[in-house]
Amino acid sequence: MSSKASFSSFVRRRSAKLAGSLPADRNTSPWFQALDRLQQQAADRGSKLISFANYDYLGLADHPAIRAAAHAGLDAAGIGALGSRLVGGERRLHGAFEAQLAAFVGTEACLTLVSGYLTNLTTISSLMGRLDLVVYDELSHNSIVSGVMAGRAEHKMFRHNDMADLRAILTAARANHRNCLIAAESLYSMDGDIVDLPALVRLKEEFDCWLVVDEAHSIGVLGQSGRGVCEHYGIDPRRIDIIVGTLSKTFAACGGFICAHAAAIELLRYTLPGFVYSVGMPPVIVAAAQAALDVLKREPERVARLHDNGRLFLREAARAGLATGAATGDAIVPVLFPDMDTTMAASAYLLEHDIYAPPIVNIGVPSDRPRIRFFLSARHDGDDIARTIATLKAFLAAHPQARADGAPQPSVFS
Repeated sequence: MSSKASFSSFVRRRSAKLAGSLPADRNTSPWFQALDRLQQQAADRGSKLISFANYDYLGLADHPAIRAAAHAGLDAAGIGALGSRLVGGERRLHGAFEAQLAAFVGTEACLTLVSGYLTNLTTISSLMGRLDLVVYDELSHNSIVSGVMAGRAEHKMFRHNDMADLRAILTAARANHRNCLIAAESLYSMDGDIVDLPALVRLKEEFDCWLVVDEAHSIGVLGQSGRGVCEHYGIDPRRIDIIVGTLSKTFAACGGFICAHAAAIELLRYTLPGFVYSVGMPPVIVAAAQAALDVLKREPERVARLHDNGRLFLREAARAGLATGAATGDAIVPVLFPDMDTTMAASAYLLEHDIYAPPIVNIGVPSDRPRIRFFLSARHDGDDIARTIATLKAFLAAHPQARADGAPQPSVFS
């Protein structure tokens, strides 16, 4: 059999597995929608599109200061970094932004990478060797899991936020390994609940482990000023060995970052494969992210508004009898449905009413735990939330079989 035929067979087999969760007509798919087209269509009808599909937690995506900074960055430094920063050089704004982001998070130093997904994958896989152990939360994002699987270390999974299970694993296995890394998220991206960080830190210190916390969804979201899960709990960020995050959520840009003590970051600058062998962050993106950080520090009321919106959505969802699982109302609230068909139908019903919230089915969550995930933003207002909850209530009234319980289940997509 030729390699071409063999690959074609592979594609057909994999496509067949997806067929049950993909629409027959791509034009009617709830995914890959052109957001600007949806906005224009709603406007043409005299309506307004409400999107809960985007990570724009603080409503910074079209902020004029960020637009201006991106234009200025483009004029001053061009588009691309033109090489790995190690061998191709960097721009002054790379180091300046990293220093300010580290200060904001509360660590000594920071390193930015061109991809948020790559940040977890390369950090975990490169730090841990064959004599080491990685223990990770079962609801960890796919980038964490991929980083674990790509490395040579032994790995074990603990039940979600179950510190007793983590303790049992560490008690049985920690002494058998040179180093041990515990990996968890801060704000979980599919269920919207928060890590038990105080207990995690205690176990990390008791068993002499390293701790990496993924703050992709919590920087700009948790804490009074949006500094993340450490501010939320009042824990010194320096007690966390590695804080990783992304620039694609709160900062409305793209790329990832690692925050740690200065010596660790200096080591990673010369040894981290995903940094050394990847192009540097485009200067125009760094300029935009820097401006977003400046706005976040200058306008903390955006964080307060996001908190208010998240709590309001969760409270009204509960009053409407919607299943929201373990969500705390911090920017991410899933609404669960009993099966794929009702989930798809609910998403389509919302879109018919100019509310964009795509379904999450099969890919990213177990097939028996489909949901619509709502990303809240500081740009939403009370009317947006009231209209959305009322639309969901109307759908459930017409489809009473669409109600589901709210127990969280493993999920790995962002």
